[in-house]
Amino acid sequence: MNLVYRSPQNPNSHLTVKERIQASFPVRHLLRNGLIRGRVLDFGCGLGTDVNFLREKGFDVTGYDPHYAPDLPCGRFDTILCLYVLNVLLPEEQAHVLMAVSELLQPNGRAYFAVRRDVTQDGFRTHLKHGVKVYQCNVKLPYHSILRTENAEMYEYRPYNQISHPNPKNCSFCAPEPGGELLTESATCYTMLEKFPVASGHALVIPKKHVADYFELSTHTKTALWLMTERVKNLLTERFRPDGFDIGVNIGAAAGQTMPHAHIYIIPRYAGKMESLSRR
Repeated sequence: MNLVYRSPQNPNSHLTVKERIQASFPVRHLLRNGLIRGRVLDFGCGLGTDVNFLREKGFDVTGYDPHYAPDLPCGRFDTILCLYVLNVLLPEEQAHVLMAVSELLQPNGRAYFAVRRDVTQDGFRTHLKHGVKVYQCNVKLPYHSILRTENAEMYEYRPYNQISHPNPKNCSFCAPEPGGELLTESATCYTMLEKFPVASGHALVIPKKHVADYFELSTHTKTALWLMTERVKNLLTERFRPDGFDIGVNIGAAAGQTMPHAHIYIIPRYAGKMESLSRR
């Protein structure tokens, strides 16, 4: 599976790379505050200036960039940096980057997203140097903001099931157990392997907002759920090699919904084995 999605409507995003001779401000800030630890991935590393800087400081660093350093990173990382990447991507591309970072991060790891705060207008513009259309936009993330200046903001991401959440409804989907396996996460939804699976790889794609009825979710959230469902199907195919899938939504007790929090179930199916459908 491709790690990120590159839209044909935005083919020139790589041309926005900055040619720098010194480490970026976010990297220097994180290093100064002791926030870069363990095995490090620079996701969207561009020409690799930050990668080289951190290697000189003694860090075990991998650089990944779909255009400039396309070799896929292996394993999981303790610290992931994603600096000034999201501002030049379309919304669907942004979602895939968020999911990819969550999939590459250790459960107890930290990822840091830096975004520009000086973009005055979303949309395409003509690149001054290359003379082609490039995209830029403002980006706000639902993660913990650790630094904001006039020109930039930095967020710290931790996996959804590794942080505490307000849970007035006493809902296990609003506050998932830290011991469960999180498969992927975006800004508005996440996927966990089912605690009591009816088949190997049984997964639940869950909106972060507590809404019982799928049809009461916003169009934006529904789109995010199905975007994630397609990605999860590919993840499960690579990992479990099933022969087919059941994918669906239960709405209401009469339809078998026992958890009053909307979600999509995705159940791998294997030839010769037919377990009962999910009753979540």
